[in-house]
Amino acid sequence: MTKHRRDAAPQRSRLAARDLLSEAVAGMLQRPARSVLTALGTVLGVGAFIAVLGLTGTATSQIDHRFNSLTATEVSVTDIGPRNAAARDLSFPRDADARITRLNGAVAAGVFWSVRLGPQQAVRAGPVGTANSADARTQVIAASPGIWQASQARFVEGRAFDGFHETHHQAVAVIGSATAARLGITTLRTHPAVFIGDTAFTVIGILKDVERKPELLMSITVPRSVAERTWGVPTDEGAQMLISTRLGAAAQIADEAAVALRPDHPEYLKVTPPPDPRSLRTAVSDDLSQLFLLLAGVCLIIGAVGIANTTLVAVLERTGEIGLRRALGARGIHITLQFLTESAALGLVGGLVGTSIGTVVVVTVAAARQWTPVIDPATLAVAPTLGLAAGLLAGLYPAWRASRIPPVEALRR
Repeated sequence: MTKHRRDAAPQRSRLAARDLLSEAVAGMLQRPARSVLTALGTVLGVGAFIAVLGLTGTATSQIDHRFNSLTATEVSVTDIGPRNAAARDLSFPRDADARITRLNGAVAAGVFWSVRLGPQQAVRAGPVGTANSADARTQVIAASPGIWQASQARFVEGRAFDGFHETHHQAVAVIGSATAARLGITTLRTHPAVFIGDTAFTVIGILKDVERKPELLMSITVPRSVAERTWGVPTDEGAQMLISTRLGAAAQIADEAAVALRPDHPEYLKVTPPPDPRSLRTAVSDDLSQLFLLLAGVCLIIGAVGIANTTLVAVLERTGEIGLRRALGARGIHITLQFLTESAALGLVGGLVGTSIGTVVVVTVAAARQWTPVIDPATLAVAPTLGLAAGLLAGLYPAWRASRIPPVEALRR
């Protein structure tokens, strides 16, 4: 009796991981120009992600340095003493600058206030009746000599007034470069003077820049003793003192300043220490990070959309190839994995290239600005993964659509 052997059931086709990767690489290399354009979106997105986060970290580091070197070494003192017939003088003594600089940790200190001019006391570059018109925009500031070192002033020409001018009531003035340009003063060789009302002040210095109190650049600054003799002390708002300290000494100076200046009435002075550096740095860093992370996310979304669009076009162009693979036994899942692997590979390559470009951008900008580049190593490790994820997400719909193409229709096309 002849036994008929039952035909074996056909085995389902399989696609090994090695074959899947080789097919993805071959698909990328067959169309190098298209592959480059497809990966370009991820390159830009990941590069922007690295650049903005790196520049955020670098800028935050510079903000910390700037805070430590300026804000953390600055103490302000405000005169809140009584203003009546019995107390007409400022709460700051005549030797206020010297009293503060004798404190351990203090570098310099200066008293200043804005002079309130009358309606007929405009600032002029010449006497009343000359061709020069009055400049009502210029502010007049009275200050003690210590204000220049406390504000870290730099001069274009000339010098600042000192203790001699203060003691001998010398009618001299220091003006900012912008004020000098408005008043037509270009050099000190001719010994120019400015008129505040009918009083002439010889200009002995033109400011170039200050690290603190930028209002000095837009003003005419005169000695404290001359301002008190000419216009009196301020009655509506008190004078202030700017104190520059060594790093780490601001809190101590803030505790000691009022007693050092007025041991008889320390309550006449309100001392403002610098803000807490930790809270300020945290707030600034969080704000910058949130803003730039949003921008980086937008860049990644744009890159993913570009990959999806290009991959979808590639699916439409490769319909014949898809039909042939299906006719040879490839299943829908194989087609899906093939296109997903290609898009993921493009995203990964774009992520690696974008990470490199973003790092170069951060280092270049930092070197140009003479900063120290700051990039979190975790960011460099995560960035290529973001490119891979963007490629996978971008390839989901095109891969699904490719798997849904009927083999007969694909071959007919």
